[in-house]
Amino acid sequence: MKRKFNILRYIGPGLLVTVGFIDPGNWAANISGGSVFGYDLLWVITLGTITLIILQHNVAHLGIVTGDCLAESIKKNFNPSVSKVVLWSAILANVSVSLAEILGVAIALQMLFKIPIWLGSCIGVIISNIMIFTNTYKKLEKFIIGFVSIIGFSFIFEMDLVEISWEKVLVSSFVPNLNPSSILVALGVFGAIVMPHNLFLHSEIIQSREWDLSNEKVIKRQFRYEFFDTFFSMILGWVINLSMFVLSIACFYYKKIEVTDLSQAHELLIPLLGNRAALIFALGLLFSGFSSSITSGMAGGTIYSGIFEKHYDIKQKETIIGVLITSLGALAIIFSVKDVLQALVYSQAVLCFQLPLTIASQLYLTSNEKIMGRFKNNTLVNISILVIGVFITGLNIYFFIK
Repeated sequence: MKRKFNILRYIGPGLLVTVGFIDPGNWAANISGGSVFGYDLLWVITLGTITLIILQHNVAHLGIVTGDCLAESIKKNFNPSVSKVVLWSAILANVSVSLAEILGVAIALQMLFKIPIWLGSCIGVIISNIMIFTNTYKKLEKFIIGFVSIIGFSFIFEMDLVEISWEKVLVSSFVPNLNPSSILVALGVFGAIVMPHNLFLHSEIIQSREWDLSNEKVIKRQFRYEFFDTFFSMILGWVINLSMFVLSIACFYYKKIEVTDLSQAHELLIPLLGNRAALIFALGLLFSGFSSSITSGMAGGTIYSGIFEKHYDIKQKETIIGVLITSLGALAIIFSVKDVLQALVYSQAVLCFQLPLTIASQLYLTSNEKIMGRFKNNTLVNISILVIGVFITGLNIYFFIK
């Protein structure tokens, strides 16, 4: 019985990653997609989640086997020029991610207290950085579990207020239905799920569970526990994402209301579902923004530390600088641009460019016997990741052509 419950001690790293794809940018993509295309794009969330499980599970193996995160491994095993391109582009992409997270906090604070966006952004940066600089992994995991629970319960409450065709939800979640007019929105929904900073972060935080790298039995046990944590957490994220989409369908699609931003969604919920539903929506967005700001900041510390072949350690200067580059860089963009929504569009373009670089780096490292030993990828895993990389690259090319 004790061994059965021992696995629960290993749940946490996956949840930290999960908040990365239920962030405010993801909220915006889901609510906008649901309001315009109804049930047609639910399968994209399923496809994105399956892709995420494969990539996150694989990159966690790198951390377990080598004791290095993805950034450290890239620095150690790549040509210096190549490693600079991959890692510095990853930092830029992480700043872009943080931009959306901080804006989510600011928009939620504006909804709740009429606080200006610039001030709400500052509050978001200050609070998230305080939490990063004053907490260990395990304490942060507890905060994140609480945040994810609040987000999840907020959507359960919202969905209880509307009528939903669960048969349509089930079918549409697994049966592809794509038309030319929905392709760009589908790309946005997919891109809001699969993001590079989560890959760097997962390979680092999986090491918060200490183990003996010389003991093969211990490593295999870690693989099992990690897969349970990753699968459970990603499925939880899948459920929350579907809930967002379905809520948007029920509230906006059938009333032919096209929602273009989160503030609009909040205002529209008041006459449709009442003040309490709108309040819970804003609180869920607030906790989503805070939790994802924490994880993007941690990812920034991980990547920047990896440039110097060091582990994430919030007491060392490299990690501190990485966290500050992420949050203050995003804040600087918010203050310097006139159109914040336009800045978000460009930030997504940065993610589109960087993600194939991260996937290609991960595939090279985890398929290399010199690096992974007998735990290198098998042929099926290599093919799966290669297909994912080619698919995402193709989507990016199509996106830029359009």
